[in-house]
Amino acid sequence: MNVRTEHKAGPRQWLGLAVLLLPTMMLTADLGVLWLATPFLTADLRPSSAEFLWIIDIYGFMTAGFLVVMGTLGDGWMGPALNETLRTPALLAELGLSYVLDWTCDDQPFRLNVPGMLSVPYTVELNDLGLFTMHGMTGPDFLQLVKDQFDQLYADSATSGRVMALALHPFVIGQAFRTKYLDQALAYIAGHPGVWLTTSDDIADHYASTMP
Repeated sequence: MNVRTEHKAGPRQWLGLAVLLLPTMMLTADLGVLWLATPFLTADLRPSSAEFLWIIDIYGFMTAGFLVVMGTLGDGWMGPALNETLRTPALLAELGLSYVLDWTCDDQPFRLNVPGMLSVPYTVELNDLGLFTMHGMTGPDFLQLVKDQFDQLYADSATSGRVMALALHPFVIGQAFRTKYLDQALAYIAGHPGVWLTTSDDIADHYASTMP
């Protein structure tokens, strides 16, 4: 008989986690400040198109560098506030990434003009941040919206696959009075046959391998 011993994290492990989280939190805060300050920076500095590209993308590339070191970088990219420049996909391809989530224009993946780069569906409509904090929806409203979105895409997928993106933020949907509605929504989706609950990496890999 195998005896499984559980090892609890000690002070050194928690300290190591804090050291890793601190620069990540600082980068996240800086990205928010950069996004808010961009109109003022462009007005004051009047950067060229190349300089503006670096203003927008530099923190993202720094984040990618941290993730590469930590070994947690996936195959895709979502820019701060879904922002891109005309050169962003090409720069990402040079870094070895294969898809972006910034284009919210289809329910299926599609290829970009940059060789090897895909767009994988994301959503700004079915996004808890906008639904709850901007549109004032309730938990039951959210549940019905998810069901309506799923029902239509499920019907559309009878002859061809569809991607239903559900954008969630723990500090929004994770509020105690909302979590049960997310549980109900996910149970409703998972209760249908043929549904693939997966990640954007897997969606991109599947599309690239089956749609040459």
